[in-house]
Amino acid sequence: MASEDIAKLAETLAKTQVAGGQLSFKGKSLKLNTAEDAKDVIKEIEDFDGLEALRLEGNTVGVEAARVIAKALEKKSELKRCHWSDMFTGRLRSEIPPALISLGEGLITAGAQLVELDLSDNAFGPDGVRGFEALLKSSTCFTLHELKLNNCGMGIGGGKILAAALTECHRKSSAQGKPLALKVFVAGRNRLENDGATALAEAFGIIGTLEEVHMPQNGINHPGVTALAQAFAINPLLRVINLNDNTFTEKGAVAMAKTLKSLRQVEVINFGDCLVRSKGAVAIADAVRGGLPKLKELNLSFCEIKRDAALAVAEAVADKAELEKLDLNGNTLGEEGCEQLQEVLDGFNMAKVLASLSDDEGEDDEEEEEEEEEEGEEDEEEEEEDEEEEEEEEEEEEEPQQQEQGEESTTPSRKILDPNSGTDTSDPEKVVSAFLKVSSVFKDEATVRTAVQDAVDALMKKAFSSSSFNSNAFLTRLLIHMGLLKSEDKIKAIANLYGPLMALNHMVQQDYFPKALAPLLLAFVTKPNGALESCSFARHSLLQTLYKV
Repeated sequence: MASEDIAKLAETLAKTQVAGGQLSFKGKSLKLNTAEDAKDVIKEIEDFDGLEALRLEGNTVGVEAARVIAKALEKKSELKRCHWSDMFTGRLRSEIPPALISLGEGLITAGAQLVELDLSDNAFGPDGVRGFEALLKSSTCFTLHELKLNNCGMGIGGGKILAAALTECHRKSSAQGKPLALKVFVAGRNRLENDGATALAEAFGIIGTLEEVHMPQNGINHPGVTALAQAFAINPLLRVINLNDNTFTEKGAVAMAKTLKSLRQVEVINFGDCLVRSKGAVAIADAVRGGLPKLKELNLSFCEIKRDAALAVAEAVADKAELEKLDLNGNTLGEEGCEQLQEVLDGFNMAKVLASLSDDEGEDDEEEEEEEEEEGEEDEEEEEEDEEEEEEEEEEEEEPQQQEQGEESTTPSRKILDPNSGTDTSDPEKVVSAFLKVSSVFKDEATVRTAVQDAVDALMKKAFSSSSFNSNAFLTRLLIHMGLLKSEDKIKAIANLYGPLMALNHMVQQDYFPKALAPLLLAFVTKPNGALESCSFARHSLLQTLYKV
């Protein structure tokens, strides 16, 4: 590290101490690779008497730096809060577990009694969970109240490891007469799916002290939702339930409604974009009507709820004196239904709690209900087929396959469109369109992943091998369509970058990929971008690959 950089670092560190026993390096963009790099940080830690909270967010900590920071923490027995989100930017995934292990060992050696551990926005995957597994099982976490692991790419495997660690923590702490009393659990955007959610639900049921659960965007459908509902029923202190952007359907909604009837402390329910549909909404309305006296917010937006069901929800909140927000936007009420909804709430002097209905989808045809029922039957048939296929695969395998990053064998292979059919591979724009089309269906399931990768290989090998194909133009157009590069053309960027990023991660490792394109791609994937941040695991994986190319 250059001397001027060290001087600048020393100057910023002088401003890091904050009242309340907190030492903050938040957002300093420190690149701590070696012990020398971390020298000034360590001094600040060592000199801080009564350290209770350490903030390392927005920096990047390597294995060696983590080891010496951990050594400094060994004497900080009063440390209670570790705000360690987003502190491995640009690191190889293989670096993160040993760094976490070192930091955890430092805390354990100190005899610290943590109340909060935040490791959000660190794309460490299942292996990363192994990195702090021992810490979670140790007496340092017997006192833990808040565990935040948002956007970490844990997958099913990581979810199961985490659930087992929490269960063990509760068992050990109970044996000492002070059982783990976890209050806040945050694990959104982790692709936990049904198996990961079910494993965590079992742990939640054992713990029984939860007050807030945030698990949005995890690919959970009704079996996982039902397992969570059953666990929530034995956590009577729950105040906040956020399962936004999972897939309830009627079965999951009915199971959750049954649980809501037994909970008395709930203040916030966020089931937005959860496909509860009309029957599910009616069940939830019934639960609201019969209880939830402290309800402040109910979000059932973008759930394919029709007018009558939405009116039932509105009528159910009539006696909720503390209600501040009712969100039914993005459903299928129609203009008349929206007016009726407002009139119903007006009648209770509660019109002000209704959120905007600007994205209402309009009233559906009556045939829709029949279609929903048919879809439900098809879903059940598909699940039965999935279970049969999984049993066959288990019989074929001598050893259980390690589940990683949300991969499981419960989804049958899907038909992937052949991008080569009719695609002019001499035209970069058409190749971009075909690439995005096929990568958009990418899933972590082995069969789908392989099919997408094969299709990408067939398309891009043909394109890059053509003497008339402009590789630079292809990458430029691709970056524009992904929203990573501005263009004078009015092109709407694709909404979800996960599939394209994972497809790119595969493509850049192939012999046909022009390595000269790697620096340009790296430059744009490294830049701050909201769409990229929502796919941190895929972005981190691609960056890791590009650094090696």
